[in-house]
Amino acid sequence: MAISNLGFVCRFQYPARPLFYCFSKVRFNTVSAIETVDYKDNDVHDIDSDKTSKAPEWKKLNSEDLGITSSMISKPTRQVLNVLKSKGHDVYLVGGCVRDLILKRTPKDFDILTSAELREVVRTFSRCEIVGRRFPICHVHIGNDMIEVSSFSTSAHNSPGNMRTGSGKSNGSCDEDSLRLNNCLQRDFTINGLMFDSYAKVVYDYLGGIEDIRKAKVRTVFHAGSSFKEDCARILRGTRIAARLGFTISKETAHFLKNLSFLVQRLHRGRILMEMNYMLAYGSAEASLRLLWKFGILEILLPIQAAYLVHSGFKRRDKRTNMLLSLFGNLDILLAPDRPCHSSLWLAILALHKALADQPRFPSVVAAFSLAVHNGGDVLEAVKITREITKPHDRSFFELLEPEKLDSQTLLDEVMDLEVSTREALGQMTDGRFISKAMAAYPQAPYSDMVFIPLQLYLDARRIFECVKENVQEGFVPKQDSKIEYTLLSSGDLSEVRHVFARVVFDTVFPLNPSQEL
Repeated sequence: MAISNLGFVCRFQYPARPLFYCFSKVRFNTVSAIETVDYKDNDVHDIDSDKTSKAPEWKKLNSEDLGITSSMISKPTRQVLNVLKSKGHDVYLVGGCVRDLILKRTPKDFDILTSAELREVVRTFSRCEIVGRRFPICHVHIGNDMIEVSSFSTSAHNSPGNMRTGSGKSNGSCDEDSLRLNNCLQRDFTINGLMFDSYAKVVYDYLGGIEDIRKAKVRTVFHAGSSFKEDCARILRGTRIAARLGFTISKETAHFLKNLSFLVQRLHRGRILMEMNYMLAYGSAEASLRLLWKFGILEILLPIQAAYLVHSGFKRRDKRTNMLLSLFGNLDILLAPDRPCHSSLWLAILALHKALADQPRFPSVVAAFSLAVHNGGDVLEAVKITREITKPHDRSFFELLEPEKLDSQTLLDEVMDLEVSTREALGQMTDGRFISKAMAAYPQAPYSDMVFIPLQLYLDARRIFECVKENVQEGFVPKQDSKIEYTLLSSGDLSEVRHVFARVVFDTVFPLNPSQEL
């Protein structure tokens, strides 16, 4: 069936390592592996500035002056806030959601902080459970949504000893200010250290977060070196936040992010997968890959892709693009924080690109392959449609050969061969031994054979394109229009994932404004 609208415009623990889901050691040399980063950050303090800097001015701002209205808060979140407030508890929105509301962005999720004990929260909501040991919180389920609720009483037990704002005492402030301050001091970055009382219409800023939002700056709450050592997941979160918001990273934070990036090897594989999914599945994949490469983190997490950038002569601060970045740039166009894709989609894109980087193909072959995936394995129709394409391909990608007029049988054979290569590439990306061997050709990089892809995700990604070798999948009905059903896409619905996969690949090979570079 033809496609309508063809113009696709820390916990440090090391559990056992099952196949395709192993966490491997990383040997890292920051001096030889990472180039000096040009931070271009003239409006921030020197690296040692925290030792002498004064505490930021505490601010209480009118939320309406910041452009925040109640309608910007999701209905399930408002429901949880209202129930807790009606029972006499103080409630605040905290963290990244406040930052996003100020920036007029749709938050990925909403986090609530309350004066209620967690056990009280559990008794209040029928679908609620306490999760986490070190930092327990409640997951409140409202319909299909899940709202995180934390308690002041829990955060009080985890009050940090190293405070960048000095003594933590305000000038005559009340106990409520001290409670709010202590909670904010446990945040990772200043722009995440804001609290919003939607009933009093007040945003509390104790750490200078509003000013850093104004400067578009990512800065740790206290000394960056100590912060990253305390929780190395902040290295990935800081990179992700900067990529998603288009913010720069303060000089001190960037310095320690680069030089302590090897600490991410200590993270549990599930945590790494979660952070990578946040980077690649929510509309900021290209920017995330660029920053991971800039700070020397890509070599550890995705060493095959890092080797590709080296072999293609891509510098740390390179502004150019390439096929890998273009694929994810086109994926970003279709996604958003509230419209993510299933993680199998970005994994399949990585596998296809590796196959093309290893063996360049004719544009028609890649197009027919993507159309066959969309059609659930109907290769014959995909070949028929492809032979009618007259659009020029992007000639700047070495992964694409100069076009030749292929007969139907040759094109069919090439598509089948590309499916085999993509399947092999996916297997290689989840094989620590292969990754280790491949990285031997990249001596400047840190040794890494890390694999954080679980078996089920590997199988999900494989299902996306293995229909090509099986021909038409029985009972599979391809989409008839270009509309994306994001609920289905995020849940991994095969038809929806294949549809978006085909759009991304097709728009990368045949862009609206193709490059004329040779």
